[in-house]
Amino acid sequence: MSAIFIHAVAVHAIAGGHFTAVRAWHQAAMGVPNPPAQLPKGLAGPINTILGWGKGIVLASGVAGLLICGGKMTIGHRNRATFAADGATGIPWVLAGLSLVAVSAGIVGVFL
Repeated sequence: MSAIFIHAVAVHAIAGGHFTAVRAWHQAAMGVPNPPAQLPKGLAGPINTILGWGKGIVLASGVAGLLICGGKMTIGHRNRATFAADGATGIPWVLAGLSLVAVSAGIVGVFL
């Protein structure tokens, strides 16, 4: 009995149900304009400068973060096991933050 119901739902979806509605939506959306992203005149230079500063600050923070993690691991090596563990567990977070910054323009570009 359930196989007949599933078959009837599939036939309805293909024959004139959901797929037809999706096709109609795609045809209606084709007429909507989708211009590329633009900055107002005179803002491209300052915005690129600010983004460059941000990337530089994050890069310096990432180097400092890895140095701090290494320092914690070195200091915690002697009789402070949790301090060393905190340093070791910080490394993936620093690398994840740097990776996110590295791919941020690509991620945002997917949505534009």
